[in-house]
Amino acid sequence: MATKVYIVYYSMYGHVEKLAEEIRKGAASVEGVEAKLWQVPETLPEEALSKMSAPPKSESPIITPNDLTEADGFVFGFPTRFGMMAAQFKAFLDATGGLWRTQSLAGKPAGIFYSTGSQGGGQETTALTAITQLVHHGMIFVPIGYTFGAGMFEMENVKGGSPYGAGTFAGDGSRQPTELELAQAFHQGKYIATITKKLKGSSSA
Repeated sequence: MATKVYIVYYSMYGHVEKLAEEIRKGAASVEGVEAKLWQVPETLPEEALSKMSAPPKSESPIITPNDLTEADGFVFGFPTRFGMMAAQFKAFLDATGGLWRTQSLAGKPAGIFYSTGSQGGGQETTALTAITQLVHHGMIFVPIGYTFGAGMFEMENVKGGSPYGAGTFAGDGSRQPTELELAQAFHQGKYIATITKKLKGSSSA
């Protein structure tokens, strides 16, 4: 049976979504892994999104809390809001109380990726503060550490991401994820998928 890795994200302007797509490709590159993209529900009305010049949502399916139980591992992604995850993603997690009561997600590995507006906008704090959500569910946080190699030490060009996970800078919205940032996202997907597969194999042995 295939190992299922769900990439669950919220993206308002598409930056997080671009990272999510690369993470899915990376996870799917691992033999025996089925990787799927999911969006969390939007909480803002269309009128507000229109005023914010947010583009239409992609065709990735909208996830419900119960869908999480079908996966063996996760990679959660979101933009930052004042150094923490966006409210849309927090609202989704707030709806997982039933899974928390039964500890249905306990022992499942999960990684985190993110987008911030600037270099001081929360590349580390967004992931750090999100870990509390995993802890209460008994999930296993899987950071990428420095496994991405030389790309982690890029100093000549602006690069998002950290040992916590892949990341990008949105700036005023016009900046898009760079090739290096996308490569790091691909690496994260492959890395977490490999660990998820190992954990699933050991639990069924």
